[in-house]
Amino acid sequence: MKGKISIKFIGLLCFLLILINYVYSEGNKGYAIVNAYIFPVTSAPIENGILLIKDDKIEAIGKDLEVPEGYEIINAKGLYVYPGLIDSSSFLGLSEIGSVRATVDTFEIGNFKPHIKAEVAINPHSELIPVTRVNGIATVLVSPRGGTIAGQSALVNLIGWTPEEMVLKSPAAIHISYPRVIERRRFGAPGEKPQDEAVAQKQLKELKEFLDRTKRYIEIWEAYNKDKKGSIPEKDLILEAMAPALKGEIPVVISADKVKEIKGAIELADGYKMKLILSGASEGWKCAKFIGEKGVPVILSSLFSLPGEKEPYDAIYANASILNKAGVKVVFSTESASDVRNLPYQAGTASAYGLPKEEALKGITIYPAEIFGVQDKIGSLEKGKIANIILTDGDPLEMRTQTKHLFIKGQKLPLTSKHIELYEKFRKRPSIKFFSR
Repeated sequence: MKGKISIKFIGLLCFLLILINYVYSEGNKGYAIVNAYIFPVTSAPIENGILLIKDDKIEAIGKDLEVPEGYEIINAKGLYVYPGLIDSSSFLGLSEIGSVRATVDTFEIGNFKPHIKAEVAINPHSELIPVTRVNGIATVLVSPRGGTIAGQSALVNLIGWTPEEMVLKSPAAIHISYPRVIERRRFGAPGEKPQDEAVAQKQLKELKEFLDRTKRYIEIWEAYNKDKKGSIPEKDLILEAMAPALKGEIPVVISADKVKEIKGAIELADGYKMKLILSGASEGWKCAKFIGEKGVPVILSSLFSLPGEKEPYDAIYANASILNKAGVKVVFSTESASDVRNLPYQAGTASAYGLPKEEALKGITIYPAEIFGVQDKIGSLEKGKIANIILTDGDPLEMRTQTKHLFIKGQKLPLTSKHIELYEKFRKRPSIKFFSR
């Protein structure tokens, strides 16, 4: 009897699931965004345009398109349509509350860790993810930290129940911190310790020795795979993880701020034929011509940090503009978890200090997609690309602009977050009554 009830129950459950799937598929065939001012980024804006979404892709984009039957229509009159924004370096999903150590998982111990993968540590249920999405950010690079080689980053879409569902590309890059002299400062980075020239040179020597070992490892395996003669070489999983960077299959992101470090990083990458992306480059404006001639793209760190004590007040703000004039492809990052929501304002600040607005927008859309090799998937509004789309009531680089609709992988997401919930809760709080004497 018990067995019969269980079989009936399972059968009923299967029927309900099939019915729900049928109703859903029949009632929601896709989305049609109509009457919109569309900014595809890689082509001219489209006034009164139509954008069709089917499943997780952009089905069509243009004017005078026919809207298929059954599509949910979003009247975007007075709104602007852009691709979902991309942060080129963050800790989103690896850090929840910076001051609570148990919620921070940004680094592992050791100096050379190319095998460490950021994607396995991402928390898809971080409260910071919906906070970030509300400002139109759809994709972020999640980067590990710590040591000379920190590990592998992952490019993730901000939707999914598991890290696997979120990952767009992994590994996206291997992250190296160029050895540097660290002066004792009153307001240094958290956990940062002073470091002299001798220590920096020792670290650089160790880094080159590690890269030489990887190079020899690649040569040994290539020789063995050529004719399969002799004994099988011993596997080394750490060198194995570093090998794709030396083969030029994935880029290396090297953090370097000072002029000496920037030139050293470029020389290092040239010497080992690695595909380089510079990160930080706070003194990039001092050697912009050199970076431009080498054709190296730059991920700028937060524009809201302080310049050096002897630098002009606007050194950080104008850095992007000077690099852009020298022909450098500039992208923006927050290097944060809680501040990823402020990404568009980084680009907006650079625009206010001389970077053309079109370049600023590209720095958080198509340029990050290009330097991480996913320009055929995200970064602009084109037929066949993943439907990461935002609808705003103004320029997304302006602080007053609100995101009205957000699609990630073709799914329309609610624009709610813990911040909004708390705001709505406490704005209803009874007013304070002062006691009269």
